[in-house]
Amino acid sequence: MTGERDLRALLSGMRPELNQGPYVFTTVPGAVPEGLTPVVTVAEQEGRTLVVRQEDADRAGLAYDYVAGWITLRVHSALDAVGLTAAIATELAAAGLSCNVVAGFHHDHLFVPYDAADEALRRLSALAASS
Repeated sequence: MTGERDLRALLSGMRPELNQGPYVFTTVPGAVPEGLTPVVTVAEQEGRTLVVRQEDADRAGLAYDYVAGWITLRVHSALDAVGLTAAIATELAAAGLSCNVVAGFHHDHLFVPYDAADEALRRLSALAASS
């Protein structure tokens, strides 16, 4: 199943959706601790980065600094599409909002400051409407 590559189609069809709850980035030295179900894992030389629900990190006693809202772009973007991440980052940066992007096979996922997630969603929806 091939994803969309056309930037205008990607932007106009992104249909951003805010997932419920706060999420955090944490790190562990080895395997994912039992009982955790991360939505993202990244193996790095320094350890394994996990993105998990804040309540799960708290229950597991994991440290974190950044609390995020998780926005999924519902458009099926091709992994080799050009410009979507740049357009989103530019739009959110103009509002002073950080954005950590993770590409899945079907969709892009954005982690934005939790307290500003509704604002990020509004800005992304407006970007889609104007594209």
